[in-house]
Amino acid sequence: MASFVDRLVGAARLDAKTYEEIEADPTAMGQAMTVVGAAALASGVGSFDSGGTTAVAAVIGGFVGWLAWALITWLIGTKLLPEPATSADLGQLLRTIGFSAAPGLLNVLGIIPVVGLVVTFVAAVWQLAAMVVAVRQALDYRSTGRAVVVCVIGWVFYLAVSIGLAVMMGIGSVMMGG
Repeated sequence: MASFVDRLVGAARLDAKTYEEIEADPTAMGQAMTVVGAAALASGVGSFDSGGTTAVAAVIGGFVGWLAWALITWLIGTKLLPEPATSADLGQLLRTIGFSAAPGLLNVLGIIPVVGLVVTFVAAVWQLAAMVVAVRQALDYRSTGRAVVVCVIGWVFYLAVSIGLAVMMGIGSVMMGG
């Protein structure tokens, strides 16, 4: 079994074997949570100077987003668009998707003027690519294209829910005099 650092590096390198190992190891959930929390904290710190969210809000949002994204992806990937070999439980997706956040550790560099914007963009694209590999491996897909479709559908749904919640919270804040 690879060490946590080996898994972190393998996930960032988009190594399919690393994601297979993470998928198969139920004890990797704590490691996946660590990656999600650290990447969310890096985003919070990286956006601090630009008026971004607080580190605490970023970490809470990171965990909620991770759970929601994994659930949505699991439903789409196993119920709506499975391949014949698809067999995955929610834990497998939580672990692999958690490690796909590894490139997000670079977001701490977002605090650097100008360079931070480029790094944040590169990290976001890199995380998306890692997510596709994570989904492909966790759902036992032969097709990377199907994994891309599942990720895009999940992202659209996740975005719609996030916007809906933000609007509801904004309306609630206005109604409460906030």
